[in-house]
Amino acid sequence: MSTDADTLAPATDFYAVDDLIDPGDLEIRDRVRAFCAAEVTPIINDYWERAEFPAHLVPKLADLGIAGGTVKGHGSAGMSAVAAGLVAAEWARADGSMGTFHGVHSFLAMQSIDLLGSEEQKERWLPGMARMETIGAFGLTEPDHGSDAVALGTTATRDGDGFVLNGAKKWIGNGSIADIVLIWARDEDGNVGGYVVEKGTPGFTATVMTGKTALRAVWQAEITLENVRVGPENKLENCHNFKDVSQVLDRTRYTVAWRALGVAQSAYELALAHTLQREQFGQPIAGYQLVQEKLARMLAEITTMQLMCWRLSTLADEGRMTAAMASLAKMNCCKKARTIIADARDLFGGDGILLEHHIARHHADIEAIYTFEGTDHVQALIVGREVTGLSAITGRRPRREG
Repeated sequence: MSTDADTLAPATDFYAVDDLIDPGDLEIRDRVRAFCAAEVTPIINDYWERAEFPAHLVPKLADLGIAGGTVKGHGSAGMSAVAAGLVAAEWARADGSMGTFHGVHSFLAMQSIDLLGSEEQKERWLPGMARMETIGAFGLTEPDHGSDAVALGTTATRDGDGFVLNGAKKWIGNGSIADIVLIWARDEDGNVGGYVVEKGTPGFTATVMTGKTALRAVWQAEITLENVRVGPENKLENCHNFKDVSQVLDRTRYTVAWRALGVAQSAYELALAHTLQREQFGQPIAGYQLVQEKLARMLAEITTMQLMCWRLSTLADEGRMTAAMASLAKMNCCKKARTIIADARDLFGGDGILLEHHIARHHADIEAIYTFEGTDHVQALIVGREVTGLSAITGRRPRREG
């Protein structure tokens, strides 16, 4: 179904936040927005309903030249953190599934290699990933370890000059289609390392998860590793412990706040267009006080999210963003987005549960965005640890400085 939502996009920039953003970054955003309007929005409901990934879009996506996000060199986009956030928001504004595909490949997989790989490893994998000829996945979460990923049970045992991996992973975006999967595992000394498993490696099995009620147009996989052997050249050279893995998550988590913003913007735009068109009792329902109050509150929350995301990304570009800052934004924006989308669905009435209006898909997808890369509660505890100096996650109590 065609909607007027795209023509109403500027209505979500109530405080002229675009004026704060570099024109080059806006050009990247607008390029992605135009692509999504032409290629993604018209087809995505059918793919979502069938739980099928629109693989034919990947070569077209590659032509956008945005793979790698902030990764510099090796053919990657090398964009600012602000631009990377805007791109994340645009994908979410169009569709959460495509946003997940791009986020896993560009932000988690490519940035892991860029941050923790040797120069030889970067040159070996990143150019093909930047061209999207090589698709990446990020294998951290396990069946028994989600929020406590630090306790991961997948093992890496030395075998000659190589390593043998055994264990299981779950919720691995792109895991069934990826050419390379980063598997995070613990060695005999208890240290966590990153191991690149290439497609077709014996003992590696990826099974597409079914029965999902969110992000249905992207495939997540359950992965089993049974005596999977990788050579020493496939162990990320600069990953020595879980703190190194956390650097990647800290570096990518701010984009999830932008994704929450993007899906909230879309929900508001769709609701505004619908309430202006839908007539009841002789006038558009947008003319009723209860509807206008909802729209005003939705817009206020979106505006606060915009300013928070923009400021967070400018701090990231200056090298001043902390893990707690990223967690605060993820926690705040995802919670606000969840409420905004629920209100938008309510304004659609019965039509709000029909895929053709798009809001039903957003209403389902926000539940996944709200959870991944750290639940609302975990983000709150990361922020709480930062402001109090006391860890409520582990029970350990580090001495507060200052």
